[in-house]
Amino acid sequence: MEVPMPAITISREIGSKGDSIAEQAAKRLGYQLVDKNTIEKVFLQFGFTDFKETYDASGFWAQFDPRRSEMVSFINRVVETMVYHGNVILLGRGGFALLKGYADVLNVRIQGPFALRVQRVMENQVFSSLPHAEEFVRESDKMRRDFVESVHAGYWDSASAFDLVIDTGKISTDMAVGWLESAVQKLSLVQPDERLTTRSLQIDPVLLDSVTQVLDEQLA
Repeated sequence: MEVPMPAITISREIGSKGDSIAEQAAKRLGYQLVDKNTIEKVFLQFGFTDFKETYDASGFWAQFDPRRSEMVSFINRVVETMVYHGNVILLGRGGFALLKGYADVLNVRIQGPFALRVQRVMENQVFSSLPHAEEFVRESDKMRRDFVESVHAGYWDSASAFDLVIDTGKISTDMAVGWLESAVQKLSLVQPDERLTTRSLQIDPVLLDSVTQVLDEQLA
């Protein structure tokens, strides 16, 4: 079996251009981009028909109940299976925390100054006022922070949790994409020796078949 190229996880702030960087890097590397919509398709195959509504519900990730635990467990299994499948860039879902310590995973953080992120968000969406846009950005940051801190007991914006941190207030999209491409190429040349890699993950073959189907359909 051919060993996949190193996976990339991207944790990004809203308005940081993280989505655009991930999309362009995926095209450059020949990777598949795995986002919330991709994961939802796998959930649907296993009968989780209300994934999006539940995932986006205000305060859901701060709760502690069986439904939340079930979703967290399955999200983690899907993420691990996506990475095991190989050649993917994973957007969000706390991937950096779940996959910390694997030698063949590059964990990336993309961020930017608050005022600049608000400006970018206002260029793409209509807001009644600047304070409204600022509140929107703060709420997005809070939801992402709540998810990571409640699910993985980690800090969403801690630089020490990442292999590479990119500030798009200073670094252009093209430069960021180039950095990711270069980092993956260098990482793929490193011999794993006895280090932990995603090849050691215990994967459910039924879930792997589902993930493969979803990713194949995404390519079509």
